[in-house]
Amino acid sequence: MSHWIIFPILLPALMAPILLMSARFDMVLARIFSLATCVALLGVAIRLLVAASDGAVLTYDLGNWPAPFGIVLVLDRLSALMLVLTAVLALLVLLFAIDGDDARGRHFHALYQFQLMGINGAFLTGDFFNLFVFFEVLLIASYGLMVHGGGTNRLKAGVQYVIINLVGSSLFLIAVSMIYSVTGTLNMADLARKVPQVAAGDQALLQMGALLLLLVFSIKAAMVPVHFWLPGTYARAPAPVAALFAIMTKVGAYCIIRLYILAFGADAGDASWLAAPWLLPAALFTLTMGALGVLAARHLGQLAAFAVIASMGVLLATVALFTPASLAAALYYLLHSTLAGATLFLITDLVASRRPGHADALSVAPRFSHLALLAGAFFIAAIAMSGMPPLSGFIGKLLILDAARSHPTAIGFWAMILGTSLLIIIGFGRAGSTLFWKSTGEPDSFPDMPRRNTLSWVSIFALLACTVLLTLFAGPLTRYLDATAAQVFDTGRYTDAVLLPLPQFLDGAEPP
Repeated sequence: MSHWIIFPILLPALMAPILLMSARFDMVLARIFSLATCVALLGVAIRLLVAASDGAVLTYDLGNWPAPFGIVLVLDRLSALMLVLTAVLALLVLLFAIDGDDARGRHFHALYQFQLMGINGAFLTGDFFNLFVFFEVLLIASYGLMVHGGGTNRLKAGVQYVIINLVGSSLFLIAVSMIYSVTGTLNMADLARKVPQVAAGDQALLQMGALLLLLVFSIKAAMVPVHFWLPGTYARAPAPVAALFAIMTKVGAYCIIRLYILAFGADAGDASWLAAPWLLPAALFTLTMGALGVLAARHLGQLAAFAVIASMGVLLATVALFTPASLAAALYYLLHSTLAGATLFLITDLVASRRPGHADALSVAPRFSHLALLAGAFFIAAIAMSGMPPLSGFIGKLLILDAARSHPTAIGFWAMILGTSLLIIIGFGRAGSTLFWKSTGEPDSFPDMPRRNTLSWVSIFALLACTVLLTLFAGPLTRYLDATAAQVFDTGRYTDAVLLPLPQFLDGAEPP
């Protein structure tokens, strides 16, 4: 049992109250502490990734009570991968924030650390009750971050965000109560063993609870028909907050992958592949709505938000094929879309700050400072997000199309992916030409920005560099993701690693 597993939760959990009590009136100190914590989190995440890279499933039993009797954290290839992605994104977004956005309201850095604690906990937890707890931690922190800096529009979006997530939390409790009533457990590994044993008379209650959980995770993942909260929320949130929120939708996708392969996969008896008939059409509809939103967007922030919705449609539609090949392709696309989506929100903020009176509206305006540099950054991000060659979005969609070749819905699936990609390309082309190309023909220009936003540029181009690295190292990365997908589908190995046999526990044996 490695104590390193708890560090991604423990570090931000300890730093957040320190920031509240000791650094709330000293912004420089708060920035140093917060940045140091994010660097440490990245180091810990990389160490855990190395530890999980041999295919082992590692556990951490809190209080030395083994699963399913106590709280257990579980580290495998998938959770380690998500921890590294979160740490990379958090560090680069924080660099953008400390260029000035963090000073627009109080307690930004403490809330930021609480947010990371909740996200990392959701990726590591091995049972659904604690998943609910970590959901609430990250959501409470996100409420505060959402309204950071104030403003009427931001407050309205924040209220909508709070309401929809309170509904989701209530449904979460109802769903896990229904599942617990027929299985007697909320531990994920134990649930995988108990679900096939549920009596026929209790199947309706079990499956209703599981489908309610699918609805809850769909809210987190912004999937149709519960996607309506995301465009307004992300478009109006502070740029670094919206960029960090790019990982929030992936928490919902991660939970869908974990639950509906582990507990409701091939070995679940009457409940086998319960999510498949619902998830695939909903995801394809989400993709369509996101693509149409990109095409119809009137503001750059809206375009970025609908691009995130479209990317979630692609990701979840690929997951819904429920094969190791499709999951590996989906995980590659997950990495790409998180980084590219976050980059778009940061670019939006720099564009809006340089166009007073126009902000991020997709309208022709006078030239603004750093137009060529922002145009280049937007061009690279748009290529990546729309899936054009040669960047990681193109490779991700190639992997997805290849994984879907043998599926019964392959023709329709290919048509949806390629058709919506065309709509997204048109939407990005329209936005870029309006903001950057047409502005070069205006006789006047906005005054130059007094600040150069050095850290903001570092953050944006580092995120763009990450998408380039995904492209350059696509070969070894896809091999790792193939092994990750195979491990996720090897549910027996997961449950054997997490659950200590009851006779050993009663005899006083030490947990593994």
